[in-house]
Amino acid sequence: MTFPGADCVRFLRQWLASPRTVGALAPSGGALSALITSGVAADSGPVLELGPGTGVFTRALIDRGVREEDLTLIEYGPAFVAMLEARFPRARVLQLDAARIGRDRLLAPATYGAVISGLPLLNFPLRKTMAILEGAFGLLKPNGAYYQFTYGLGCPVPLRLLDHLGLKARRVGGALSNLPPASVYRISSRHRRTALLPGA
Repeated sequence: MTFPGADCVRFLRQWLASPRTVGALAPSGGALSALITSGVAADSGPVLELGPGTGVFTRALIDRGVREEDLTLIEYGPAFVAMLEARFPRARVLQLDAARIGRDRLLAPATYGAVISGLPLLNFPLRKTMAILEGAFGLLKPNGAYYQFTYGLGCPVPLRLLDHLGLKARRVGGALSNLPPASVYRISSRHRRTALLPGA
């Protein structure tokens, strides 16, 4: 999967403007896009994508048979929002902080079959990561899963947070040819989740 050089320039500009929210110098490559979407199929139901950026994962989802109108894209950066709206006119694109998806009542609970996350969780405070996961799992169907990539050596969600939220994580695989190399984790519910921990 290739994207025009202008995408890389735009991505670099966004990273320079806000490195903690963009988290990478360039869009993800084809190997990572294929890996993070490998568990999603045409019959997975609506898909929620967090931090789609230039839309590389979005395009991979459509290539896997997910209908464009079944995609909801949550993007914080206004430049990326405009690009996504132009490239995927039948998708629902919302300019929103992903930490608010469980609070803004813009999305219906238990609607989505999968969440694909391009968010740089390692750059976020623990409380923000917790809000993102709480919101995402409130929007997922009971058997839905959350797919997260990371440039780190392990799961970007700490084990104590997974345990607190009643979640489990499994490494799907690695994309060594990505720049930089990345891994993908599938996060799913283990049992009924508990209330938020004060001061986490």
